Amino acid sequence: MWSVEEENALRLLTSNTAECSKTSNRGLLICIEGGTIAFGTLIAYWIDYGASYGPDDLVWRFPIAFQVVFAFLIIVPMFFLPESPRWLLSQQRVDDADRVIAAIRGYEVESEETLLERNIIIDSLRAAGGFGQKSTPIKALTTGGKTQHLRRMLLGASSQFMQQIGGCNAVIYYFPILFQESIGEDHNMSLLLGGVNMVVYAIFATTSWFLIERVGRRRLFLIGSIGQCLSMVLTFACLIPDNPMTARGAAVGLFTYIAFFGATWLPLPWLYPAEVNPVKTRGKANAVSTCVNWLFNFLIVMVTPIMVTNIGWGTYLFFAAVNACFIPVIYFYYPETARRSLEEIDIIFAKGHIENMSYVKAAKELPHLQPAEIEQYARQYGLVDDMGAQVGGDPDAPRDEEKVATSGSSSGAE
Repeated sequence: MWSVEEENALRLLTSNTAECSKTSNRGLLICIEGGTIAFGTLIAYWIDYGASYGPDDLVWRFPIAFQVVFAFLIIVPMFFLPESPRWLLSQQRVDDADRVIAAIRGYEVESEETLLERNIIIDSLRAAGGFGQKSTPIKALTTGGKTQHLRRMLLGASSQFMQQIGGCNAVIYYFPILFQESIGEDHNMSLLLGGVNMVVYAIFATTSWFLIERVGRRRLFLIGSIGQCLSMVLTFACLIPDNPMTARGAAVGLFTYIAFFGATWLPLPWLYPAEVNPVKTRGKANAVSTCVNWLFNFLIVMVTPIMVTNIGWGTYLFFAAVNACFIPVIYFYYPETARRSLEEIDIIFAKGHIENMSYVKAAKELPHLQPAEIEQYARQYGLVDDMGAQVGGDPDAPRDEEKVATSGSSSGAE
């Protein structure tokens, strides 16, 4: 039950944050969410370590019970969390969406900026077939064409797959055991070094907050993959001689691995699916991505002890090779989404499909668009038609007549 609720929380929080935040700080906000995973792991580890000195019942009862404190801290703010304007517009609750847009952007409800942003979102929903649709069918995830739902879902899910198969939880979960069995430290020292590892993890998780918008998603993915690969190379190379002195170099490799992971691959697979998937399928595609994360989390956690027992340093060679395989996949298939609105990302995939070019190239060629320019490009690539598009036009045009109709129907439904 706990795993189901955590999966829901992670999926919904990243989607809601992506849809409510500004283009300029969307990456930062979701990276902060990812950073809390590291801080939570740090707190949990040291509580477990402290409880290990207590009586048998305390060892497991207190760490589990203490989580309730954080649950209560989260429950209260949830009552004040607004629905995202994109979800509200998908339900045709136009007046509610206008109020949320105005509140989170600092606009007046009836201002031109509010109407412009609302109309851009409506066009995006129309292009994806999600305007007025109460729920998204599963088969929508498998479609291609200008919206590229399937490709975008696979990009998001593959990032979660690579996060787990790269060995992060082999290090996080089994760090003390790896130190005992692979490096030869005693039990208590291995536990203490595991705690230090969690401190390093939490510290480096904050670095993505300052880099994510400056460096971009692709570069951080690539830097993280190279850093994790080289860290695992150092680890297995130092374990080959089976010498206590050289084995200390393997400890350095595990520490540098968790540093690179915390700064890059920890937050990015939560950010990227929330950005790259379109508004119509974002909820279900994020659910698929999170499901992939937990399935391969389970796999790695189950097989790592067996691998360490049977192939020793070959375990780290395997993870080094896997991380090396990530580099060409990211380079050739992952378009950059930094400093792009969610609607611009829709245009990137439409451009790649219509012009039959790499989506990475399409992202590089597409200039950064102002809100009023998004309509022009959306029309150019067939995401909206001339009859339905009024973005940047006269506020009294037929789009406002639609607003009256939809808001009236939504208030009637309520």
